[in-house]
Order: sequence, then structure tokens, then C-alpha cells
Amino acid sequence: MILESDLVKALHLHTLIPSENGELPIEVSNVNRPGLQLAGYWDFFGYERPQLLGMVEMTYLSMLDAGTRRERLTKFFSYDLPCIIIARDIPCFDEMLILAAARKIPIYSSKRQTTQVEIDLINFLANALAPRETRHGVLVDVYGSGLLITGESGVGKSETALELVKRGHRLVADDVVDIRRVSDDRLVGESPELVRHFMEIRGVGIIDIATMYGVSAVLPSKSIDLEVKLELWKQGKEYDRLGLTDEYGEILGVKVPYILIPIHPGRNLAIVLEVAARNFRLKQMGYNAAQELARRHMERARAAREEEEAK
Repeated sequence: MILESDLVKALHLHTLIPSENGELPIEVSNVNRPGLQLAGYWDFFGYERPQLLGMVEMTYLSMLDAGTRRERLTKFFSYDLPCIIIARDIPCFDEMLILAAARKIPIYSSKRQTTQVEIDLINFLANALAPRETRHGVLVDVYGSGLLITGESGVGKSETALELVKRGHRLVADDVVDIRRVSDDRLVGESPELVRHFMEIRGVGIIDIATMYGVSAVLPSKSIDLEVKLELWKQGKEYDRLGLTDEYGEILGVKVPYILIPIHPGRNLAIVLEVAARNFRLKQMGYNAAQELARRHMERARAAREEEEAK
């Protein structure tokens, strides 16, 4: 369900026929332009989508005789349409208003171009209907990459994020991260409105990052590009030292690059995470330092073997 007030506010709509209960039964992030339906072809009609009418559809209806237009509109409104949006501020036909009121189908009007309304509507629905999940962790923007810092309570996630903020990076969420899957391979995280820009530092208490470090130190939301799990160093456990193979976690069905960083006294985690962010960006650009080092070793070994065989 979508709140009518959210849709009207986001798309700057004018309400012609309001929703009966303030909600719209929209469950998909697609939009339908019913040109073929108004022309009489009803197969594969995406009636469950918001219906967007622009200059083409409204001009076609105006060219029909009164009887045909009434017949087509009666058929159109016989479906359970979630809502209708008329672009370009085109006047609505009286028949549409009467039929919509009878069927309790909301109608809205927009001053914007039809294509712009469609783009804005799809983006709004994609965000509003995106699958969601809440995770315990900290989300920080480091060199343009969104780092989701996870780990057991008390491991030092907030302190690490605070040091990153001091070094010029930006906080998105502390302790609680609301995550949305906005596409098949993209996650966006944000902080709940109630605790946005606040951080808890044990022994100090609650601090306001935006007030203390300025608005440039915070972001309202950020894509999640890399998950960094902090773990207290465990004696005898083997940790990855080369990084030859990439590891992935999964959040809301999306594969997310994952690294595990062991913690022990003397490690500057803020610098380590800066390096992790830079290394991640290099890998995205096609350069892997571990693979490059392995390639050089292989070339050195091959050259030594060839030299030995030549003797």
C-alpha cells in the first residue's frame, strides 16, 4: 500500500478525486499508459498499475464521439484501477470524474510533462515498495563507497566510524541501519528518522554528528557497496592475508562484497577501512593488487625456469 499523501507530495500532484481511505492499492513499481486499451484492445491490460494519461491518450479520447468515448471509459473504469494521473494539466473529462467517483478510483493531475511524471512515479514507487530490512551496524561513506560496518556489540563500530568522520568521511547511520533493495543489484541504507545523525559512544553518551562536525559530515542515505565485519582477534584462527579471492555476503538477496577484519591492540581501524575502501574502488576499476603480485611471482618463476633450462 502507498499513502496517498506521500504520492501527492512526491510528485506535486493536484487531487481531483481523492482516495477513500488515504491509501492506494499499488503493489508494483511499474506504470501503464492505456493507449491501446482506450483504442479497444484489452488483452494483457496492466490494470493493477497506476494509469498515466498524457497528451496522446487525452487527445484520442477527445476525438471520439460521445457514445464511443463513454463506452471505452466505462470499460476502462470497470477494472480495479489503483489510481489515474493526468499529465500536462490537461482538463479531465466529466465522464471520467463521474465514473471514478462511482468506482472510488482516485484521479490526480500534474503540470509536468508526461515522460517526467512517468520517471518520477517509477522512481517513487521503486523506493516506496522496495524490500526492506533492518540491521545492527554502522553505515559510513568513505571515499564515495558505502561501508556497512558490522560486528558484535561493543567491538568498536561506532568509535571507528567517529574516527572516520574526524578524518573527513561522512556518517549515514549508527547502530541501526534501514536497508532497501532499490534494484536487483543495488542496496541503499539510511538511518531511522528518530536517531538520524546521532551516535552513541560508550563512556561519553549520545552525540549529534551534524551539530558537532557540521552538515558536511553526514548523509541521509548511501548505497551499500562493501560489508566490513569487525571481529576480536581469535588466537589460532586463520585470517585472509592476501585477498586473492573475493568473498561475498548476502543482504535481501543481493550479493555484497565482504571482508573480515580482526581487531587487536595497536590497529588503527580508521586507516584500515580507508585502505579497504580504496582497494575496493581499485578492484572495481579492474586492478587487484594481490593478483598483480601473484602474476609477478609467476613471471619471475617462469623466467628463472627458462634460464635454468637454457644452461
